[in-house]
Amino acid sequence: MIKIVFMGTPAFSVPILEALIDSEYEVIAVVTQPDRPVGRKKTLTASPVKAAAVQHGLPVFQPEKISGSSEMEALIALEPDLIITAAFGQFLPQKLLSVPKYGAINVHASLLPKYRGGAPVHYALMKGEKETGVSIMYMEKKMDAGDILSQKALDITRNDDVGTLFDRLSALGKDLLMDTLPKLLAGDITPVKQNEEEVTYSTNIKREEELVDWTKTAAEVDYQVRGMRPWPVAYTLLEGSRLKLWDVTPTEEKTTAVPGTIIRIEKEAIYIACGNQTVVKINEVQPAGKSKMTVMAFLSGVGSQLKVGEKVGSNGN
Repeated sequence: MIKIVFMGTPAFSVPILEALIDSEYEVIAVVTQPDRPVGRKKTLTASPVKAAAVQHGLPVFQPEKISGSSEMEALIALEPDLIITAAFGQFLPQKLLSVPKYGAINVHASLLPKYRGGAPVHYALMKGEKETGVSIMYMEKKMDAGDILSQKALDITRNDDVGTLFDRLSALGKDLLMDTLPKLLAGDITPVKQNEEEVTYSTNIKREEELVDWTKTAAEVDYQVRGMRPWPVAYTLLEGSRLKLWDVTPTEEKTTAVPGTIIRIEKEAIYIACGNQTVVKINEVQPAGKSKMTVMAFLSGVGSQLKVGEKVGSNGN
């Protein structure tokens, strides 16, 4: 039986781990990030992968940094035949990568060489891509740069956000991995080198990137909102306070108003001028310290003093 060490952290990785557990392969250990404080009360919380591993009675390793750790030495001593990672969140040192007979492979949520890095799903949405997908590749010291074993594309729909796309890509990654493994283990795959000239990166989202730039077009604002929903959530400033934007719709309307200007207020929507004379309709928001709400609820409460001609944006005026 092929012995596998699985490494992953978020919910994206769980269906992939569970497919391996239910397969003819043997998952001998699971590696995930340490428990982290979550929420306002900073409750120490296990990763989704740890929760799944514990449920199945699997040994769990949680090194803060795997390189040079006692956990790494323990993993080496297990002599795995294959290491599989999926959104683990750490680099693996060459000493560990060279241990498994069949190497170390990664399930990555993009069509490499596009969007190497930690936020490929966010970037695919924020850049307005029409498709994304999953790549399975050999791991090497350089981030997401290994030879590709298999790929499968997935269309991005108008209704997709990070949450829905994560779920769809996770299911796709699970199926692609289970289809790829028998071929890999039988030596029936010829790895393909990535084209370095086509490489793009998806670094982890910075806080300043969450702020909406109203000089972007309405379509680009929509890409940003969906590309940050349900986390970390895009926002604008209104009278100096954060107003998170949960749902917006680009319109066909044109305006000569300065980007960031509220040009119309209706019972269930606020219309804001964007770049290139475009207009976006705001449907759902979350004022500072409040839960997310419809614009109708917002206008009957916190936003009741909002006026046409008012500007939102970095200065809140």
